[in-house]
Amino acid sequence: MMMFMSYIKVRRQHYWKSQKAVCVRMANHLAMENLSQNNHQNSVEKVSVAVVMVPLPAQGHLNQLLHLSRLISAYNIPVHFVGTTTHNRQAKLRIHGWDPSAITNIYFHDFPTPHFSNPLPDPNAAIKFPTQILPLLRASTLLRQPVYDLVQRISATVGRVVVVYDSMMPYVVQDICSIPNAESYCFQSISAFSLYSFYWEATGKPVLPTEAKLVEEVPSMEGCFPPEFAEISKLQLNARKFNSGDLYNTSRVIEGLYVDLMAKEKTTGTERNWALGPFNPVSKPQRKETDNRGACMEWLDKQELNSVIFVSFGTTSSLSNEQISELALGLERSEQKFIWVLRDADKGDVFQGEVRRAPLPEKYEERVEGRGVIVRDWAPQLEILGHPSTGGFISHCGWNSCIESISMGVPIAAWPMHSDQPRNAVLITKVLRIGVEIKDWSRRDEVVSSTTVEKSVRRLMASGEGDEIRRRAEELGDAVRKCVMKGGITNMEMDDFIAHISR
Repeated sequence: MMMFMSYIKVRRQHYWKSQKAVCVRMANHLAMENLSQNNHQNSVEKVSVAVVMVPLPAQGHLNQLLHLSRLISAYNIPVHFVGTTTHNRQAKLRIHGWDPSAITNIYFHDFPTPHFSNPLPDPNAAIKFPTQILPLLRASTLLRQPVYDLVQRISATVGRVVVVYDSMMPYVVQDICSIPNAESYCFQSISAFSLYSFYWEATGKPVLPTEAKLVEEVPSMEGCFPPEFAEISKLQLNARKFNSGDLYNTSRVIEGLYVDLMAKEKTTGTERNWALGPFNPVSKPQRKETDNRGACMEWLDKQELNSVIFVSFGTTSSLSNEQISELALGLERSEQKFIWVLRDADKGDVFQGEVRRAPLPEKYEERVEGRGVIVRDWAPQLEILGHPSTGGFISHCGWNSCIESISMGVPIAAWPMHSDQPRNAVLITKVLRIGVEIKDWSRRDEVVSSTTVEKSVRRLMASGEGDEIRRRAEELGDAVRKCVMKGGITNMEMDDFIAHISR
């Protein structure tokens, strides 16, 4: 990402620019009260270690660190999940596969939500990056003092406090290095492949190891980020003062080569890293005849094995009306069954303001009735991907969606939009060979035609080539699910991380 590339340039010049910032103190007495109430009331002994999660307040980032909180809490370690009241509420409402309220040692600390403008997404923007959340990202820097005060308070009750912060939140945690018994670990929210490719590009594209030659296939950063993002990236970069190691939501079964290359090159300033993913639950849900599971899940229950393609572009992408029309016609003409989540990208505050309802071609839902389901609200993506009737996924290739699809053994039709997504698409289609390309990044300014959609869907869902891609995806998914079981490589890596922070 742009932040990472700036970081490499700074390292090559062998200096860190000093950070001068004025912090606005925020009211945090509610979080302090929660800590006092929740902090092991029945114990008089000091806990050896506690973990504090500091996520970026955007859905794909909130989701990953909340899933990681569940995994760490299973080791009987208290986990404190910090954020604004608005975004903690969002994270809890949208989590898939488990119930945060059922876990007694995950504590949510709700800070007052700072004021920020909350514009609508622009579906016609030339660069598809979600600029509507930039005001939120700027406002999130105001969490610096409340987070520091909370960590300092926790540090007095434990032998060691471990702060896991999103790679886009160093500014907020920069003062924690002054707490003697605190350590920090950076959560890298993108794939190791994409992160290594950014490093390779930033260092002048040196000769790659033979086994990593496919990194040369990644597209340039052109069109991935808007100019306004550079200011936020620079602020975060200059605030990164201490880091005890990096955490990845990936598995060595998926991209162990690139996790190892990141450590070898010390590309983020540390050689310590842990591949602890997938963070999301990986057990495939069983069909339930009696539960009220929603219309789309009940419809899925009636479909044949691997017969449905799931269509979703995540929480940060909006399609123009013209593109929606072409996609709709392509799905219809493919004659394949589908579930399409047709909703606009998130605003900074998903609970406030109006929401665009994108139009479909006239009488479209009538024409595809019985073969296609349109979902305009929040959809249970993990459950849909884990359903045996789901045989493919048209995705924007955000890493959250990629890792969920991989863990469920579902191949991807890649339609990247911005940020790291074009590089994730290369990982999916060319490195792992578990997907096909729909959107060619070199033609990102063009509308993807209904003909291209139709051919790509048929290629994945109704061809011998698609069957072979699906077989590879299923084999990888099976390997990934096994690696998180007791004795598996990810399970052992998690054990190692827990032993390290509990030492």
